[in-house]
Amino acid sequence: MKKLTLIFSVLFFVLYSCQDPKTKEELKKYRAQTVLEEQNKEIVREVMLAIDNNDFDKLSELFSNDFSLMVPGLKIPFKKDDLFQAIKTHYASFPDWTHKIEDMIAEGDKVAVKLMQIGTHKEQYQGISATGKRITNPAMHIITIVDGQVKDWWGIEDNLGMMQQLGMELKMKE
Repeated sequence: MKKLTLIFSVLFFVLYSCQDPKTKEELKKYRAQTVLEEQNKEIVREVMLAIDNNDFDKLSELFSNDFSLMVPGLKIPFKKDDLFQAIKTHYASFPDWTHKIEDMIAEGDKVAVKLMQIGTHKEQYQGISATGKRITNPAMHIITIVDGQVKDWWGIEDNLGMMQQLGMELKMKE
């Protein structure tokens, strides 16, 4: 048994020590990149949780000073305060709104997140009286993390589907 352990130890030592410096450096960079990408995914999880908890102090920590959010329909990107106001307005209508992360992919400083947003329509929303309906709204977001903070956020959500769930109908313009 000692002989077998010695043979495996020597074999492991030879294989490990025979890596050329270039390969070792590439492996080191790959490991560092993987750690960074996992940290960035954790930041996105923290952002979604802070939004669900209406924790604007935490969001202020997680967003950079030059934070920018762009979604279809906006003429100019939202800054932090714009987003915070939008969250407050939305949660006034859907107080139990939550983000359920279904998938995340990180590459470099970007994190792509697929999620389902779910909430009950309890108060007026964009002129629509409270319906009491439970709404689901799928979304995709690409979030750029720089120095541990969200810098840029690009999102797309099924707002038409959400409005249809609230009873709105899509009709041709007359």
